[in-house]
This record gives sequence, structure tokens and C-alpha cells, in this order.
Amino acid sequence: MNKYYKEYQWSNIFAMLRNQKRDPAVCTENFENRLVVITGATSGIGYAAARKYASAGAEILCINRNETKSRQLCESLQDEFQTSCSYLIADFSRLEDIHTAVKKLFALDQKIDVLIHNAGLFKTQKTLTENNLEMVFQVNYLSTFILNYSLMDKFKKQNSGRILYVNSEAHRFAVWGLDFDDLNWNRRRYSGLKSYGEAKTAQLLSMIRFAEIFSGTGVTINAMHPGNVRTGSGQNNGRIYKFFKRLLIDSNALPIDVAAEALYYLGVSPELDNLSGRFFNLTTEEEPAPPALDRDAAGRLWELSLIAGGLE
Repeated sequence: MNKYYKEYQWSNIFAMLRNQKRDPAVCTENFENRLVVITGATSGIGYAAARKYASAGAEILCINRNETKSRQLCESLQDEFQTSCSYLIADFSRLEDIHTAVKKLFALDQKIDVLIHNAGLFKTQKTLTENNLEMVFQVNYLSTFILNYSLMDKFKKQNSGRILYVNSEAHRFAVWGLDFDDLNWNRRRYSGLKSYGEAKTAQLLSMIRFAEIFSGTGVTINAMHPGNVRTGSGQNNGRIYKFFKRLLIDSNALPIDVAAEALYYLGVSPELDNLSGRFFNLTTEEEPAPPALDRDAAGRLWELSLIAGGLE
């Protein structure tokens, strides 16, 4: 039997369904001369968030895989909003790239005001990275852990800063929580939804520990579901997946600016000062699924992540 069975509450599911129809809260504060770091900013939610923050005067530093698209993004933001934009190139399916990027971030003289973990992917077929880790787990979760862990001292020294996960209600697909003995799916039949759900659950579990570490420092860490917005995610999964995504998901999707508006509110609004370790559906707070609240699992994941991420 699922050990979380008695902890599930229908009221949380009904709340999630109601919140899906709500508009995000809006923040009208400007963010001039503040530095915002966004991963995966050349398309989708990351691109929309970069534009939103740039329109408010923020300086943008994005971490992307593609240099041509990164250069085009920065040129467009500089031309349209007359703000600073720079980029780092890193492929999060390579641990070496993640560590190289984080060293450059740590060495910045400027403080990081907002760090948005947006880079991610969805796979319908099991794929291993060159580091012999399941691709979705490494790109969607482990990369965020390495960045947060390696930047802890920088954030603490700043005495301020907000870290945001672009998470997902799909974390609820990990009904049984994380299978710590089979994170590479060697014994289980691979499921794209479950793999994605486990990676997003892992983000929320790590958030428990990071929120405790940052408590009292002025640094906060929160997670948000970006709503059902139209993105290009999953385009690497073949024609059948793309057909059903277009038919069943994108046909009812909201404009992507909705997610960007929520990310701006969560990153800038004074109403969230000192609010940390929370999960939001856009800007409405929700209770995550029970596996994402398991402190014992969070501790075990922390130790495993230090090893897998080469951080020992």
C-alpha cells in the first residue's frame, strides 16, 4: 500500500482545479538595475519571464544551451527595453557544464536578486546522460540542486535574494514518491509522466531543506506551477506526442505571459518578503502532494544529490 495514502486529501485536488482558473496577482513595482538570472530563457516561459523582467528595468543574465539564440535574445531585450542582458552557455545534461556555469555565477561582483530555475524537459522514452543519470532527473532537478547548493554562501552574504522553481502540478503524478533505489528506472517501466513528476517532487523536497538553511538570512526559495500555458516543451518526443499535446493541451492553453506575470509577482512583490518554502499555483498558495512534504525523503534526497552532483 502507498505509505502516503492516508495523507492525501480531496480538498487539495479540488483547490488545485479551482486555482487553475484564477488569474495571477500583479506586481507593479519596477526592478531597475536588479540582476535576474534565468535558466532556459530562449523560448517558452523563460523567454516570457526575461521580457517581463527586462520591461521593468531588470538586468538579465540567462543560462542557455544555444549561443545563437542567446545572442539574439540579448540583442532583442537591449534594443526594445534598453536594459543589460548577458548569457552563459551550459547544457544541463552535462554536469561539467553546470559546475562551470555556477562558478561564473559565484564569481559575480553583483548580487543575484532573483534566480529562476526554468530549464527543463519532458521525455517519453528513457534517456541517460553522459553522466549515467536519467535525463529528466538530471536536467529538471539535479541542475537546480547544484546551482542552489553552490550559491548558498553567495546568497547568504547578500542577505537578500529570491530563488524560484518553475515547478508543476505534475509533481502529483509521483503518487508513491521517489524510488530512491531506482532513480534511473532500471527496474521499473519508464513513464514520462511519472519521471517528470518525480523530478518536480525532488525540487519540492529540496526546497524544504534550502528554506531551512536560508531561514533568517533574507533569502527565500519558493516554487510555482506556471498554469496551463502554451509552450514548446516535449517537441523532441515524436509526432504522436506532439499531435496529442497540440490537441489536448495546447488547444486550451493560456497565453504564456500569464506565467511570466506570476514569476514577476513572486520575484518582486513586497507581499512575499520573508515568505519561503511555499508552493504556488501561479500566485495562489497550495499544499503540495504528500510525497513532496516528506522530511525524511528530503534528507535522503539531499545526501544522494550531493553524491550524484559531485558536491561531496
